[in-house]
Formats: sequence, C-alpha cells, structure tokens
Amino acid sequence: MTPNLLRQAAMLLTNLLDFNSPADAKLGEFFRNHRELGTKERAFVAESVYGVLRRLRYLSVVAANEENDPDDARKLILAWLLRVQGKSLRELDDILTEQQKEWAIAIKAKSTDNLPLAVQADVRDWFWDKLVAQYGETEALTICRSMFEQASLDLRVNTIKATREEVLAKMQAENTVKDNVIATTPYSPIGIRMGAKLNISRHVLFTEGKIEVQDEGSQLLSYLVSPKRGMMVADFCAGAGGKTLAIGALMKNTGRLYAFDVSEKRLHNLGQRLKRSGLSNLHAQVISSEQDPKLKRLNGKFDRVLVDAPCSGLGTLRRNPDLKWRQTEQDVLELTQKQSAILARAAKLTKAGGRLIYATCSLLRDENEAIVEAFIEANPEFSLIPANEVLAHHHIALDTGQYLKLLPHLHQTDGFFAAVFEKRAANPETKADTQADKASD
Repeated sequence: MTPNLLRQAAMLLTNLLDFNSPADAKLGEFFRNHRELGTKERAFVAESVYGVLRRLRYLSVVAANEENDPDDARKLILAWLLRVQGKSLRELDDILTEQQKEWAIAIKAKSTDNLPLAVQADVRDWFWDKLVAQYGETEALTICRSMFEQASLDLRVNTIKATREEVLAKMQAENTVKDNVIATTPYSPIGIRMGAKLNISRHVLFTEGKIEVQDEGSQLLSYLVSPKRGMMVADFCAGAGGKTLAIGALMKNTGRLYAFDVSEKRLHNLGQRLKRSGLSNLHAQVISSEQDPKLKRLNGKFDRVLVDAPCSGLGTLRRNPDLKWRQTEQDVLELTQKQSAILARAAKLTKAGGRLIYATCSLLRDENEAIVEAFIEANPEFSLIPANEVLAHHHIALDTGQYLKLLPHLHQTDGFFAAVFEKRAANPETKADTQADKASD
C-alpha cells in the first residue's frame, strides 16, 4: 500500500459514490485508464472500494463525513481499513499525511454503540423495513450481514463437453493458491465452487467451453425448467445467456431453444459464449419489448418458458453492493409492474400441459410471492408445481417449499426466488366441441 494507491482508490470511490451507473462498469473503465497498475494494486483498489460500498452507512458514521466534503472518499477508505479490516494506526503511519493521521485517530476512537439496526445492516431504511416485515429483525440482520462477504466463484460444467469429475480433478491438480478450496457445489449437480477469486477467462477449460462462471442458484434454475430432449423451450429474458446455455446442455443439444431479449448487445455476448459451448439448437432473437408482434406466431408453442425477470437485484449484494444504494422504493414499484406484464405475455407462449417458470434475484416479496399470487388469480388455467418436487425429481436435496427461495446465509448462493407453473391441458371434450364449432362455421 502506498500514498498514491490510496489516492487512486479514493478517486475511483468518489466516482462510484455518484451511483449513476453500475459500479462494475466504472471499475472496468478505471482499470482500462490505469493500465500501469499491477495485479496486486488492482486487487487493493477493487477490494477497498467494494468494501466501502458494502459498509457505507456504518463507515459514514465512523468517518463522520460532512456533506460535500472533498475528502469523503479518503476518509471512508481509511475507515474501512481501520474499522473493518482491523488495520492499526502504526501499520498505516508511513502512507498517511499529517491530516490523514488526525482523521485516522478520530475514526479509530469513534463509538458505534446503539447504532440503528438499519445502519448495522448497512442498507437504506426502506429496504430494511421491507426485510423486517418479511423475516423479522433477527433474520433480516443476519441476511444483510451475510452480504458483507464476497461471493465465492461458482463454475458450471458444460456437460456437452465435459464431466464435473474430470473438470474438478484438473482444477484441483493445478491449484497453487494457498487456502483456495476447490470443491463441488452442495446442491447443483454440475457446479464447482472455488474459494479464491481467480480470473479464469484464459483458462483452457474456459476457452474450450467446458466451464462457465455461474452462481449455483442460477444453475439450479435450469433444473427447475426441467427441459427434456426434443422440447421447444424459451428463455424469455435471456440476457447474456448463462441460464440459456445451461438449459441447452440439459436438453442434450436436441429440440429448439429460443433466447429472447430486448438488448442486442447482451445477445451478441451470448453469441460469443455459444461458439464455445458446442450447442447447435439455440436461436437468439432480439425483441422490441414483451409485446413484440413477432412473438404472436409463437403463442402456445413452447413446452417450457423461463422468465428470469428484470428485478432490483437485491439478492446479489455480495457481488453488486452498489445496488443497495442505487435502487429506490419507487424503482421496485416500477419493476413489479414490468414483471407482471412480462409474466403475463410469457404465459401466452406456453402450450397446454407446458410449464412457465418465473424467477428473480431479489429478496423482496413485492417482486416474488406477490407477483406469483396475482398471476395465479388472474390466470386460473395455471397452477403451481412445488419447486421442491421438481428438484427432487433431479435428485437435488434442497427443499425450500413450494417456491425456490435461496438466501446467502443459508445456502451460500445469491438470493434467488423461483416459482413453477403448469398450464392445464385442454379438455379433450372441449377441444372436440371447439373443432366441431369451427367446422360448422
């Protein structure tokens, strides 16, 4: 650590604290503009700014920031080093100015007795109130604190090209990082978890398409879709296609798999991953919105439709801590309206006897159970299939009830929610009557 490195981290943090765009995008841009930074220097910058974002409310108290103080970012990083990382004043003495040493002494001495629970949880008040209403104060605090930690690096083995056993053996044999435990994921049959954050984008297993980076919770979602050989399947909000590719592998490269998204850029990224994957049954298609006219010809055609809906992302705070400061209660309200509209449109794509799967990476009932309950009430032809039964069919020993509900402190995954609906098959007599009516017309 050097005075210049502390200054660089503070520069980046000042930019991030505007909360006007995703932190990971700003971090990437910063490193592209500072190629002189080495691997360890980049690690310090990334860890310190993300560390501050995880503990921003608490650190703002101990740093006693004043509004518009230009030194806020440096005070916050000092507070993170001293109060979260446990650094001593002596360890930092050589890199601090005289003024910074005064700050450090005040930060070290600051009392944090009787802090409000929302500050201890390091979330905004509105989010805290919603979590308490759902989980109670004790579990809400446990959930929030579990997201102070960095997420593990989870990998999905592409079973089109490799087995989990051979990938695990190779990665364990190559492991030279101290304390980096490489093991199978506890729930996903195709997952591998690494204790250390490594850049695997140049690893031969990655370049050959044998592994993809994917959180275990996201991997489990493909099993909830439960596709079978020869089916017609749609990933309605495909994004960059991590779940789409996992579904394609479960389909053994048979049938037809559609990836729909409103972003051409995201689907382009899927195209790059598709080349590595070995899949040939995937068709990516840009749509203008969930109401795109080109979808009409596909109504009632799909055996499985996955809606991994746009959401607040508040289950991913281990990876994206800036979201808890960027998202507002109004944002969530607008998202729930969008989620309802997307789910209703996706339902029309589902054939009789087919299944519709709704998922988010949110912890909030507003985006999860409330959306499901309203959909069931408005669409009585759909009924819930218990998620635990679907997972048990795949020999996955995970029972969170009728919904898939994953929490970081319980399952060591991102916060995930999913529900499985089945569309009632047409009554044969009704179908015959309808056909007779059409003939008489």
